[in-house]
Amino acid sequence: MAAQAHTAQQPAALLELRNIQKWFGGVHALRGIDLTLQPGEAYHLLGENGCGKSTVIKIMSGAHAPTSGEIVLGGETFSSLTPIQSLAAGIETVYQDLSLLPNLTVAENVALNEQLVNANGRLARLFDRKRLKETAERALAAAGLPIDRAFLNTIVSDLPLASRQLVAIARAIATRAKLVIMDEPTTSLTRREVDNLIRVVERLRSENVAVLFVTHKLDECYRIGGHAVVFRDGQCVAQGPIANYSKKELAELMTGRSIDAQRYRTGKPSDEELLKVDRLAADGVQEMSFSLRKGEILGITGLADSGRNELAMALTGVAPASAGTLTLDGKAVTVRSPAEAIEQGIGYVPEDRLAEGLFLDKSIFENEIALIVSRLANSLGVVDREEGRRIAARLSEEMRLNTKNLDLPVGALSGGNQQRVLIGRWLSIAPKLLVLHGPTVGVDVGSKDTIYRVIQALAEAGMGLVIVSDDLPELLQNADRILVMNSGRVVAEVDAEQASEDQLYKAMLTTMTETVQ
Repeated sequence: MAAQAHTAQQPAALLELRNIQKWFGGVHALRGIDLTLQPGEAYHLLGENGCGKSTVIKIMSGAHAPTSGEIVLGGETFSSLTPIQSLAAGIETVYQDLSLLPNLTVAENVALNEQLVNANGRLARLFDRKRLKETAERALAAAGLPIDRAFLNTIVSDLPLASRQLVAIARAIATRAKLVIMDEPTTSLTRREVDNLIRVVERLRSENVAVLFVTHKLDECYRIGGHAVVFRDGQCVAQGPIANYSKKELAELMTGRSIDAQRYRTGKPSDEELLKVDRLAADGVQEMSFSLRKGEILGITGLADSGRNELAMALTGVAPASAGTLTLDGKAVTVRSPAEAIEQGIGYVPEDRLAEGLFLDKSIFENEIALIVSRLANSLGVVDREEGRRIAARLSEEMRLNTKNLDLPVGALSGGNQQRVLIGRWLSIAPKLLVLHGPTVGVDVGSKDTIYRVIQALAEAGMGLVIVSDDLPELLQNADRILVMNSGRVVAEVDAEQASEDQLYKAMLTTMTETVQ
Protein backbone atom coordinates (compact mmCIF):
# COMPACT_ATOMS: atom_id res chain seq x y z
CA MET A 1 0.00 0.00 0.00
CA ALA A 2 2.98 2.29 -0.10
CA ALA A 3 2.66 5.43 -2.20
CA GLN A 4 4.92 6.19 -5.12
CA ALA A 5 5.25 9.56 -6.89
CA HIS A 6 4.21 9.78 -10.52
CA THR A 7 7.27 10.62 -12.59
CA ALA A 8 6.10 10.12 -16.16
CA GLN A 9 6.43 13.03 -18.57
CA GLN A 10 3.16 12.14 -20.31
CA PRO A 11 -0.20 13.41 -19.01
CA ALA A 12 -1.00 11.65 -15.76
CA ALA A 13 -3.18 8.58 -16.24
CA LEU A 14 -6.37 8.30 -14.26
CA LEU A 15 -5.81 4.63 -13.49
CA GLU A 16 -3.16 2.07 -14.36
CA LEU A 17 -3.12 -1.68 -13.90
CA ARG A 18 0.34 -3.23 -14.06
CA ASN A 19 0.81 -6.97 -14.54
CA ILE A 20 -2.38 -7.83 -12.67
CA GLN A 21 -2.71 -11.52 -11.85
CA LYS A 22 -5.74 -13.11 -10.21
CA TRP A 23 -6.23 -16.70 -9.08
CA PHE A 24 -9.46 -18.21 -7.75
CA GLY A 25 -8.26 -21.47 -6.29
CA GLY A 26 -6.86 -23.37 -9.27
CA VAL A 27 -8.41 -21.00 -11.84
CA HIS A 28 -6.05 -18.39 -13.34
CA ALA A 29 -8.65 -15.67 -14.06
CA LEU A 30 -6.31 -12.80 -15.03
CA ARG A 31 -2.91 -13.36 -16.63
CA GLY A 32 -0.76 -10.25 -16.46
CA ILE A 33 -3.20 -7.45 -17.34
CA ASP A 34 -1.69 -4.08 -18.26
CA LEU A 35 -4.20 -1.31 -18.80
CA THR A 36 -4.05 2.50 -18.73
CA LEU A 37 -7.17 4.69 -18.57
CA GLN A 38 -6.95 8.40 -19.40
CA PRO A 39 -9.39 11.12 -18.26
CA GLY A 40 -12.19 11.96 -20.69
CA GLU A 41 -11.76 8.84 -22.81
CA ALA A 42 -14.22 6.04 -23.58
CA TYR A 43 -13.09 2.41 -23.36
CA HIS A 44 -14.97 -0.72 -24.41
CA LEU A 45 -13.95 -3.89 -22.57
CA LEU A 46 -14.83 -6.74 -24.91
CA GLY A 47 -14.61 -10.50 -24.64
CA GLU A 48 -16.54 -13.70 -24.09
CA ASN A 49 -18.23 -14.46 -20.78
CA GLY A 50 -15.64 -15.89 -18.40
CA CYS A 51 -12.67 -14.15 -20.04
CA GLY A 52 -11.91 -11.96 -16.98
CA LYS A 53 -13.86 -8.75 -17.70
CA SER A 54 -15.94 -8.82 -14.51
CA THR A 55 -12.90 -9.75 -12.44
CA VAL A 56 -10.86 -6.79 -13.66
CA ILE A 57 -13.62 -4.25 -12.99
CA LYS A 58 -14.11 -5.70 -9.52
CA ILE A 59 -10.40 -5.14 -8.89
CA MET A 60 -10.79 -1.53 -10.04
CA SER A 61 -13.81 -1.02 -7.80
CA GLY A 62 -12.20 -2.65 -4.76
CA ALA A 63 -14.51 -5.67 -4.64
CA HIS A 64 -11.60 -8.07 -5.36
CA ALA A 65 -7.92 -7.87 -4.49
CA PRO A 66 -5.46 -8.99 -7.19
CA THR A 67 -3.20 -11.93 -6.38
CA SER A 68 -0.25 -9.84 -7.58
CA GLY A 69 0.47 -6.73 -9.60
CA GLU A 70 0.08 -2.99 -9.01
CA ILE A 71 -2.74 -0.47 -9.22
CA VAL A 72 -1.67 3.13 -9.80
CA LEU A 73 -4.36 5.61 -8.82
CA GLY A 74 -3.94 9.35 -8.38
CA GLY A 75 -0.17 9.02 -8.59
CA GLU A 76 -0.06 6.43 -5.81
CA THR A 77 0.69 2.75 -6.17
CA PHE A 78 -1.42 0.16 -4.38
CA SER A 79 -1.38 -3.60 -4.12
CA SER A 80 -5.17 -3.52 -3.83
CA LEU A 81 -8.03 -1.10 -3.23
CA THR A 82 -10.92 -1.13 -0.79
CA PRO A 83 -14.40 -0.22 -2.09
CA ILE A 84 -14.32 3.05 -0.13
CA GLN A 85 -10.87 3.94 -1.52
CA SER A 86 -12.18 3.32 -5.02
CA LEU A 87 -15.31 5.41 -4.45
CA ALA A 88 -13.33 8.20 -2.81
CA ALA A 89 -11.01 8.28 -5.84
CA GLY A 90 -14.04 8.81 -8.09
CA ILE A 91 -14.47 5.28 -9.47
CA GLU A 92 -18.15 4.43 -9.82
CA THR A 93 -19.41 1.08 -11.07
CA VAL A 94 -22.80 0.07 -12.46
CA TYR A 95 -22.85 -3.72 -12.20
CA GLN A 96 -24.99 -5.94 -14.41
CA ASP A 97 -27.19 -6.85 -11.43
CA LEU A 98 -27.46 -3.06 -10.74
CA SER A 99 -26.78 -3.55 -6.98
CA LEU A 100 -29.63 -1.22 -6.07
CA LEU A 101 -31.35 -1.46 -2.69
CA PRO A 102 -34.91 -2.44 -3.63
CA ASN A 103 -36.55 -1.20 -0.41
CA LEU A 104 -35.10 2.33 -0.69
CA THR A 105 -36.42 5.20 -2.80
CA VAL A 106 -34.94 6.40 -6.07
CA ALA A 107 -33.43 9.44 -4.34
CA GLU A 108 -31.90 7.34 -1.54
CA ASN A 109 -30.34 4.90 -4.00
CA VAL A 110 -28.91 7.64 -6.21
CA ALA A 111 -27.32 9.59 -3.36
CA LEU A 112 -26.21 6.61 -1.26
CA ASN A 113 -22.61 6.34 -2.49
CA GLU A 114 -21.95 10.03 -1.92
CA GLN A 115 -23.09 9.76 1.68
CA LEU A 116 -21.06 6.58 2.15
CA VAL A 117 -17.88 8.30 0.96
CA ASN A 118 -18.52 11.37 3.09
CA ALA A 119 -18.95 9.15 6.14
CA ASN A 120 -15.90 6.96 5.29
CA GLY A 121 -18.04 3.92 4.67
CA ARG A 122 -20.36 4.32 7.65
CA LEU A 123 -23.85 5.72 7.33
CA ALA A 124 -25.50 7.77 9.99
CA ARG A 125 -28.86 6.54 11.23
CA LEU A 126 -30.51 9.34 9.27
CA PHE A 127 -29.59 10.57 5.80
CA ASP A 128 -28.75 14.21 5.17
CA ARG A 129 -32.10 14.71 3.43
CA LYS A 130 -31.44 18.15 1.97
CA ARG A 131 -28.15 17.10 0.39
CA LEU A 132 -29.64 13.77 -0.67
CA LYS A 133 -32.42 15.51 -2.60
CA GLU A 134 -30.03 17.97 -4.27
CA THR A 135 -27.63 15.19 -5.29
CA ALA A 136 -30.42 12.97 -6.62
CA GLU A 137 -32.06 15.76 -8.65
CA ARG A 138 -28.75 16.73 -10.27
CA ALA A 139 -27.84 13.13 -11.18
CA LEU A 140 -31.31 12.13 -12.39
CA ALA A 141 -31.51 15.18 -14.64
CA ALA A 142 -28.09 14.31 -16.10
CA ALA A 143 -29.34 10.77 -16.81
CA GLY A 144 -32.51 12.06 -18.51
CA LEU A 145 -34.83 10.89 -15.73
CA PRO A 146 -37.68 12.76 -13.98
CA ILE A 147 -36.85 14.87 -10.92
CA ASP A 148 -40.37 15.36 -9.61
CA ARG A 149 -41.21 14.42 -6.03
CA ALA A 150 -43.24 11.35 -7.03
CA PHE A 151 -40.33 9.78 -8.92
CA LEU A 152 -37.77 10.71 -6.25
CA ASN A 153 -39.91 8.96 -3.62
CA THR A 154 -40.69 5.85 -5.70
CA ILE A 155 -39.46 2.60 -4.15
CA VAL A 156 -36.92 1.15 -6.58
CA SER A 157 -38.48 -2.33 -6.60
CA ASP A 158 -41.66 -0.77 -8.06
CA LEU A 159 -39.84 0.47 -11.16
CA PRO A 160 -39.57 -1.50 -14.43
CA LEU A 161 -36.16 -3.00 -15.19
CA ALA A 162 -35.21 -0.35 -17.77
CA SER A 163 -35.90 2.46 -15.29
CA ARG A 164 -33.86 0.68 -12.60
CA GLN A 165 -31.00 0.48 -15.10
CA LEU A 166 -31.07 4.25 -15.61
CA VAL A 167 -31.34 4.88 -11.84
CA ALA A 168 -28.17 2.80 -11.34
CA ILE A 169 -26.42 4.91 -13.99
CA ALA A 170 -27.65 8.10 -12.28
CA ARG A 171 -26.17 6.83 -9.00
CA ALA A 172 -22.84 6.32 -10.72
CA ILE A 173 -22.64 9.92 -11.89
CA ALA A 174 -24.06 11.43 -8.69
CA THR A 175 -20.70 11.78 -6.96
CA ARG A 176 -18.94 13.74 -9.69
CA ALA A 177 -17.03 10.61 -10.66
CA LYS A 178 -13.70 10.54 -12.49
CA LEU A 179 -14.24 7.05 -13.93
CA VAL A 180 -17.64 5.45 -14.55
CA ILE A 181 -17.61 1.71 -15.22
CA MET A 182 -20.77 0.31 -16.80
CA ASP A 183 -21.31 -3.46 -16.98
CA GLU A 184 -23.77 -4.18 -19.82
CA PRO A 185 -25.56 -0.83 -19.29
CA THR A 186 -27.93 -1.11 -22.25
CA THR A 187 -29.19 -4.65 -21.68
CA SER A 188 -32.76 -3.61 -20.85
CA LEU A 189 -32.90 -0.25 -22.61
CA THR A 190 -34.90 0.68 -25.66
CA ARG A 191 -33.20 2.37 -28.60
CA ARG A 192 -34.49 5.74 -27.40
CA GLU A 193 -33.03 5.13 -23.95
CA VAL A 194 -29.74 4.01 -25.50
CA ASP A 195 -29.63 7.28 -27.45
CA ASN A 196 -30.11 9.15 -24.18
CA LEU A 197 -27.35 7.13 -22.50
CA ILE A 198 -24.94 7.97 -25.32
CA ARG A 199 -25.71 11.66 -24.78
CA VAL A 200 -24.96 11.18 -21.06
CA VAL A 201 -21.63 9.58 -21.95
CA GLU A 202 -20.74 12.48 -24.25
CA ARG A 203 -21.54 14.90 -21.43
CA LEU A 204 -19.35 12.96 -19.00
CA ARG A 205 -16.43 12.90 -21.43
CA SER A 206 -16.75 16.65 -22.00
CA GLU A 207 -16.33 17.03 -18.24
CA ASN A 208 -13.10 14.96 -18.41
CA VAL A 209 -14.73 11.84 -16.94
CA ALA A 210 -13.49 8.49 -18.29
CA VAL A 211 -16.07 5.84 -19.15
CA LEU A 212 -15.39 2.10 -19.32
CA PHE A 213 -18.07 -0.09 -20.88
CA VAL A 214 -18.21 -3.84 -20.44
CA THR A 215 -20.45 -4.80 -23.31
CA HIS A 216 -21.30 -7.26 -26.07
CA LYS A 217 -23.07 -4.72 -28.30
CA LEU A 218 -20.52 -3.65 -30.86
CA ASP A 219 -22.84 -1.29 -32.74
CA GLU A 220 -23.15 0.86 -29.64
CA CYS A 221 -19.38 0.80 -29.15
CA TYR A 222 -18.81 2.20 -32.64
CA ARG A 223 -21.42 4.93 -32.02
CA ILE A 224 -19.66 6.03 -28.84
CA GLY A 225 -16.13 5.74 -30.23
CA GLY A 226 -12.98 5.62 -28.14
CA HIS A 227 -10.83 2.57 -27.48
CA ALA A 228 -11.35 -1.17 -27.70
CA VAL A 229 -9.80 -3.38 -25.01
CA VAL A 230 -10.18 -7.06 -25.92
CA PHE A 231 -9.83 -9.90 -23.40
CA ARG A 232 -9.58 -13.61 -24.11
CA ASP A 233 -8.86 -16.33 -21.56
CA GLY A 234 -7.76 -13.87 -18.88
CA GLN A 235 -5.35 -11.98 -21.14
CA CYS A 236 -5.57 -8.65 -22.93
CA VAL A 237 -5.08 -9.62 -26.57
CA ALA A 238 -5.67 -6.22 -28.21
CA GLN A 239 -5.94 -2.51 -27.35
CA GLY A 240 -6.44 0.46 -29.63
CA PRO A 241 -8.92 2.88 -31.23
CA ILE A 242 -12.11 0.95 -31.92
CA ALA A 243 -12.37 2.53 -35.37
CA ASN A 244 -9.25 0.56 -36.33
CA TYR A 245 -11.07 -2.78 -35.96
CA SER A 246 -13.93 -4.27 -37.96
CA LYS A 247 -16.70 -6.22 -36.22
CA LYS A 248 -15.33 -9.42 -37.73
CA GLU A 249 -11.82 -8.67 -36.41
CA LEU A 250 -13.12 -7.95 -32.92
CA ALA A 251 -15.21 -11.14 -32.91
CA GLU A 252 -12.18 -13.21 -33.93
CA LEU A 253 -10.01 -11.54 -31.29
CA MET A 254 -12.62 -12.26 -28.61
CA THR A 255 -13.24 -15.89 -29.52
CA GLY A 256 -10.08 -17.05 -31.23
CA ARG A 257 -12.18 -18.32 -34.14
CA SER A 258 -13.84 -16.92 -37.25
CA ILE A 259 -17.46 -15.85 -36.72
CA ASP A 260 -19.70 -14.91 -39.62
CA ALA A 261 -21.62 -11.73 -38.88
CA GLN A 262 -24.04 -12.27 -41.77
CA ARG A 263 -27.47 -13.88 -41.68
CA TYR A 264 -27.67 -17.23 -39.90
CA ARG A 265 -31.02 -18.10 -41.43
CA THR A 266 -30.53 -20.07 -44.62
CA GLY A 267 -33.33 -22.65 -44.39
CA LYS A 268 -36.99 -22.36 -45.34
CA PRO A 269 -40.02 -23.29 -43.25
CA SER A 270 -42.54 -25.96 -44.19
CA ASP A 271 -45.84 -25.05 -45.83
CA GLU A 272 -47.63 -26.83 -42.98
CA GLU A 273 -49.11 -24.61 -40.28
CA LEU A 274 -47.96 -25.30 -36.72
CA LEU A 275 -49.52 -22.52 -34.67
CA LYS A 276 -52.56 -20.33 -35.23
CA VAL A 277 -53.26 -17.48 -32.83
CA ASP A 278 -56.75 -16.00 -33.21
CA ARG A 279 -57.83 -12.78 -31.48
CA LEU A 280 -55.59 -13.39 -28.48
CA ALA A 281 -56.09 -10.84 -25.71
CA ALA A 282 -54.16 -10.38 -22.48
CA ASP A 283 -52.95 -7.60 -20.24
CA GLY A 284 -51.08 -5.38 -22.76
CA VAL A 285 -52.18 -7.45 -25.80
CA GLN A 286 -55.22 -6.51 -27.91
CA GLU A 287 -56.79 -9.27 -30.00
CA MET A 288 -53.68 -10.37 -31.86
CA SER A 289 -53.89 -12.88 -34.69
CA PHE A 290 -51.01 -14.53 -36.52
CA SER A 291 -49.78 -17.94 -37.63
CA LEU A 292 -46.51 -19.87 -37.58
CA ARG A 293 -45.43 -22.70 -39.87
CA LYS A 294 -43.42 -25.76 -38.90
CA GLY A 295 -39.74 -24.97 -39.07
CA GLU A 296 -40.41 -21.22 -39.13
CA ILE A 297 -38.64 -18.62 -36.98
CA LEU A 298 -40.91 -15.69 -36.19
CA GLY A 299 -39.41 -12.55 -34.67
CA ILE A 300 -41.54 -10.23 -32.52
CA THR A 301 -40.31 -6.79 -31.51
CA GLY A 302 -41.50 -3.41 -30.31
CA LEU A 303 -40.74 -0.81 -27.69
CA ALA A 304 -40.79 -1.72 -24.00
CA ASP A 305 -44.52 -0.98 -23.62
CA SER A 306 -45.57 -2.44 -26.98
CA GLY A 307 -47.00 -5.66 -25.56
CA ARG A 308 -44.24 -7.94 -26.89
CA ASN A 309 -43.28 -9.15 -23.41
CA GLU A 310 -46.91 -9.76 -22.46
CA LEU A 311 -47.46 -11.72 -25.66
CA ALA A 312 -44.55 -14.03 -24.82
CA MET A 313 -46.00 -14.69 -21.38
CA ALA A 314 -49.53 -15.24 -22.72
CA LEU A 315 -48.36 -17.81 -25.28
CA THR A 316 -46.54 -19.76 -22.58
CA GLY A 317 -49.02 -19.55 -19.71
CA VAL A 318 -46.83 -17.35 -17.50
CA ALA A 319 -49.53 -14.64 -17.63
CA PRO A 320 -52.46 -16.42 -19.32
CA ALA A 321 -54.54 -14.84 -22.06
CA SER A 322 -58.00 -13.54 -21.16
CA ALA A 323 -59.52 -14.25 -24.56
CA GLY A 324 -58.78 -15.77 -27.95
CA THR A 325 -57.78 -19.22 -29.13
CA LEU A 326 -54.56 -21.12 -29.81
CA THR A 327 -54.39 -23.97 -32.28
CA LEU A 328 -51.19 -26.04 -32.13
CA ASP A 329 -50.50 -28.72 -34.72
CA GLY A 330 -54.19 -28.74 -35.73
CA LYS A 331 -55.48 -29.08 -32.16
CA ALA A 332 -57.12 -26.33 -30.07
CA VAL A 333 -55.12 -25.93 -26.85
CA THR A 334 -55.61 -24.13 -23.56
CA VAL A 335 -52.54 -22.65 -21.87
CA ARG A 336 -53.37 -21.37 -18.40
CA SER A 337 -50.01 -22.12 -16.75
CA PRO A 338 -46.41 -22.99 -17.67
CA ALA A 339 -47.15 -26.61 -16.74
CA GLU A 340 -50.05 -26.74 -19.21
CA ALA A 341 -47.81 -25.15 -21.85
CA ILE A 342 -45.25 -27.91 -21.38
CA GLU A 343 -47.99 -30.57 -21.60
CA GLN A 344 -49.08 -29.09 -24.92
CA GLY A 345 -45.50 -29.03 -26.26
CA ILE A 346 -44.74 -25.33 -25.73
CA GLY A 347 -41.41 -24.30 -24.19
CA TYR A 348 -40.35 -20.92 -22.84
CA VAL A 349 -36.89 -19.42 -22.36
CA PRO A 350 -37.54 -16.34 -20.16
CA GLU A 351 -35.71 -13.04 -20.45
CA ASP A 352 -34.49 -13.08 -16.84
CA ARG A 353 -32.67 -16.41 -16.64
CA LEU A 354 -31.47 -15.79 -13.08
CA ALA A 355 -34.84 -15.05 -11.51
CA GLU A 356 -37.14 -17.13 -13.70
CA GLY A 357 -35.19 -19.80 -15.53
CA LEU A 358 -32.40 -21.50 -13.60
CA PHE A 359 -31.79 -23.15 -10.25
CA LEU A 360 -28.52 -21.39 -9.53
CA ASP A 361 -27.52 -23.51 -6.53
CA LYS A 362 -28.22 -26.76 -8.39
CA SER A 363 -25.77 -28.51 -10.69
CA ILE A 364 -25.69 -28.43 -14.48
CA PHE A 365 -26.95 -32.02 -14.38
CA GLU A 366 -29.92 -31.18 -12.16
CA ASN A 367 -30.86 -28.16 -14.28
CA GLU A 368 -30.62 -30.05 -17.58
CA ILE A 369 -32.93 -32.89 -16.48
CA ALA A 370 -35.43 -30.72 -14.57
CA LEU A 371 -38.15 -31.20 -17.20
CA ILE A 372 -37.71 -34.96 -17.60
CA VAL A 373 -37.30 -36.15 -14.01
CA SER A 374 -40.67 -37.94 -14.08
CA ARG A 375 -39.72 -39.65 -17.33
CA LEU A 376 -36.45 -40.86 -15.79
CA ALA A 377 -38.14 -42.18 -12.62
CA ASN A 378 -39.35 -45.78 -12.20
CA SER A 379 -42.59 -46.86 -10.56
CA LEU A 380 -41.05 -46.30 -7.13
CA GLY A 381 -39.98 -42.78 -7.98
CA VAL A 382 -36.27 -43.63 -8.22
CA VAL A 383 -34.55 -41.53 -10.90
CA ASP A 384 -32.27 -43.28 -13.37
CA ARG A 385 -29.32 -40.96 -12.77
CA GLU A 386 -27.05 -42.79 -15.21
CA GLU A 387 -29.47 -42.19 -18.09
CA GLY A 388 -30.03 -38.63 -16.84
CA ARG A 389 -26.30 -37.95 -16.91
CA ARG A 390 -26.05 -39.33 -20.46
CA ILE A 391 -28.81 -36.95 -21.56
CA ALA A 392 -27.28 -33.99 -19.68
CA ALA A 393 -23.86 -34.70 -21.20
CA ARG A 394 -25.36 -34.82 -24.70
CA LEU A 395 -27.23 -31.54 -24.17
CA SER A 396 -24.13 -29.86 -22.76
CA GLU A 397 -22.14 -30.99 -25.78
CA GLU A 398 -24.81 -29.75 -28.20
CA MET A 399 -24.82 -26.36 -26.44
CA ARG A 400 -21.00 -26.28 -26.37
CA LEU A 401 -20.63 -25.63 -22.65
CA ASN A 402 -17.09 -24.70 -21.66
CA THR A 403 -17.00 -27.43 -19.01
CA LYS A 404 -17.66 -31.18 -18.92
CA ASN A 405 -18.15 -31.16 -15.15
CA LEU A 406 -21.91 -31.71 -14.86
CA ASP A 407 -21.74 -31.36 -11.08
CA LEU A 408 -20.73 -27.69 -11.17
CA PRO A 409 -23.43 -25.38 -9.77
CA VAL A 410 -25.02 -23.31 -12.53
CA GLY A 411 -24.44 -20.18 -10.45
CA ALA A 412 -20.68 -20.63 -10.97
CA LEU A 413 -20.99 -20.42 -14.76
CA SER A 414 -20.68 -17.31 -16.90
CA GLY A 415 -23.86 -15.70 -18.21
CA GLY A 416 -23.38 -17.15 -21.68
CA ASN A 417 -22.98 -20.69 -20.36
CA GLN A 418 -25.98 -20.27 -18.04
CA GLN A 419 -28.10 -19.38 -21.06
CA ARG A 420 -26.81 -22.43 -22.92
CA VAL A 421 -27.85 -24.64 -19.98
CA LEU A 422 -31.32 -23.08 -19.99
CA ILE A 423 -31.87 -23.61 -23.70
CA GLY A 424 -30.39 -27.11 -23.45
CA ARG A 425 -33.00 -27.99 -20.81
CA TRP A 426 -35.78 -27.38 -23.34
CA LEU A 427 -34.05 -29.56 -25.90
CA SER A 428 -34.55 -32.47 -23.48
CA ILE A 429 -38.30 -32.52 -24.23
CA ALA A 430 -38.14 -31.40 -27.89
CA PRO A 431 -41.17 -29.06 -27.77
CA LYS A 432 -43.26 -28.37 -30.88
CA LEU A 433 -43.04 -24.64 -30.22
CA LEU A 434 -40.23 -22.80 -28.40
CA VAL A 435 -40.68 -19.16 -27.35
CA LEU A 436 -37.36 -17.43 -26.66
CA HIS A 437 -37.63 -14.12 -24.81
CA GLY A 438 -34.41 -12.14 -25.28
CA PRO A 439 -32.37 -15.33 -25.90
CA THR A 440 -28.98 -13.60 -25.91
CA VAL A 441 -29.43 -10.82 -23.32
CA GLY A 442 -26.08 -10.30 -21.59
CA VAL A 443 -24.45 -13.01 -23.70
CA ASP A 444 -21.05 -12.72 -25.37
CA VAL A 445 -20.40 -12.94 -29.10
CA GLY A 446 -19.17 -16.55 -28.96
CA SER A 447 -22.22 -17.75 -27.00
CA LYS A 448 -24.48 -15.81 -29.36
CA ASP A 449 -22.97 -17.66 -32.29
CA THR A 450 -23.59 -21.01 -30.59
CA ILE A 451 -27.17 -20.13 -29.62
CA TYR A 452 -28.02 -18.83 -33.09
CA ARG A 453 -26.71 -22.02 -34.71
CA VAL A 454 -28.78 -24.12 -32.29
CA ILE A 455 -31.89 -22.06 -33.10
CA GLN A 456 -31.34 -22.67 -36.82
CA ALA A 457 -30.83 -26.41 -36.28
CA LEU A 458 -34.07 -26.63 -34.29
CA ALA A 459 -35.96 -24.90 -37.10
CA GLU A 460 -34.40 -27.25 -39.66
CA ALA A 461 -35.68 -30.16 -37.57
CA GLY A 462 -39.24 -28.81 -37.86
CA MET A 463 -39.65 -26.97 -34.55
CA GLY A 464 -41.50 -23.65 -34.61
CA LEU A 465 -39.70 -20.82 -32.87
CA VAL A 466 -40.80 -17.38 -31.70
CA ILE A 467 -38.02 -14.93 -30.77
CA VAL A 468 -39.27 -11.95 -28.75
CA SER A 469 -36.48 -9.38 -28.68
CA ASP A 470 -35.55 -5.72 -28.97
CA ASP A 471 -32.17 -6.73 -30.43
CA LEU A 472 -32.92 -5.87 -34.06
CA PRO A 473 -29.72 -7.36 -35.57
CA GLU A 474 -30.58 -10.61 -33.76
CA LEU A 475 -33.98 -10.79 -35.42
CA LEU A 476 -32.69 -9.78 -38.84
CA GLN A 477 -29.99 -12.47 -38.70
CA ASN A 478 -32.21 -15.32 -37.50
CA ALA A 479 -35.90 -14.86 -38.36
CA ASP A 480 -38.00 -15.59 -41.44
CA ARG A 481 -40.60 -12.93 -40.62
CA ILE A 482 -40.74 -10.16 -38.02
CA LEU A 483 -43.91 -8.77 -36.44
CA VAL A 484 -43.62 -5.26 -35.03
CA MET A 485 -45.91 -4.41 -32.10
CA ASN A 486 -47.18 -1.11 -30.76
CA SER A 487 -49.85 -0.62 -28.09
CA GLY A 488 -50.63 -4.32 -27.93
CA ARG A 489 -51.18 -4.80 -31.67
CA VAL A 490 -49.20 -5.73 -34.77
CA VAL A 491 -48.44 -2.57 -36.75
CA ALA A 492 -46.10 -4.10 -39.32
CA GLU A 493 -44.98 -7.43 -40.72
CA VAL A 494 -41.69 -7.62 -42.64
CA ASP A 495 -39.56 -10.18 -44.43
CA ALA A 496 -36.45 -10.46 -42.23
CA GLU A 497 -34.16 -11.14 -45.17
CA GLN A 498 -35.19 -7.89 -46.89
CA ALA A 499 -35.72 -5.58 -43.88
CA SER A 500 -33.31 -3.13 -42.25
CA GLU A 501 -32.85 -1.88 -38.69
CA ASP A 502 -34.09 1.58 -39.66
CA GLN A 503 -37.22 0.12 -41.22
CA LEU A 504 -37.97 -1.86 -38.07
CA TYR A 505 -37.32 1.06 -35.75
CA LYS A 506 -39.58 3.36 -37.74
CA ALA A 507 -42.29 0.71 -37.57
CA MET A 508 -41.83 0.45 -33.79
CA LEU A 509 -42.69 4.14 -33.52
CA THR A 510 -45.76 3.78 -35.75
CA THR A 511 -49.22 3.88 -34.21
CA MET A 512 -52.20 1.81 -35.30
CA THR A 513 -53.90 4.98 -36.58
CA GLU A 514 -50.94 5.75 -38.81
CA THR A 515 -50.95 2.18 -40.10
CA VAL A 516 -54.63 2.27 -41.02
CA GLN A 517 -54.21 5.58 -42.87
